[in-house]
Amino acid sequence: MTRRARRLYFDREAGAPAPLRLSVVRRVRFNETDPMGIVWFGRYALYFEEGAAELTRRCGLSYADFVASELRAPVAQYHVDYLAPLHLDEVFTISSALIWNEGARLNTEYELIKEDGTPAARAYTVQVFTDATEGRVCLVTPPLLERCREGWKSGAFKGLQS
Repeated sequence: MTRRARRLYFDREAGAPAPLRLSVVRRVRFNETDPMGIVWFGRYALYFEEGAAELTRRCGLSYADFVASELRAPVAQYHVDYLAPLHLDEVFTISSALIWNEGARLNTEYELIKEDGTPAARAYTVQVFTDATEGRVCLVTPPLLERCREGWKSGAFKGLQS
């Protein structure tokens, strides 16, 4: 199977909690399209970011939480598979899933789904945690992520677990 055909980019660890998932419904705006009325490819990263920001906010990993914890979480890897174009005024769903892993990182999978259920794009990001003052990569899981994982394991994120 090619990577393009995959629905899942990250392996699921045996015994790990189910991914945290959230969907956001959107409509393609005029400023997101090219002169042909097709969404410009660079906008897809913003859609994925919109989904990830809302998902992580709900599990205690918002940008404000990062700042308060003196952490950053830059994207270390980003991959997208474009499957079908989105068009001006089209309604679509941004589906984001935070995938459990034991490292000091966030593995997130995304799917943009057209109103008829057709996938428009699939993607993933890997974010690593860094120290906000010197930018050093965290080799040990920071307390902020540990708190999220504790809530994840205990089922505290009811509406997000699949």
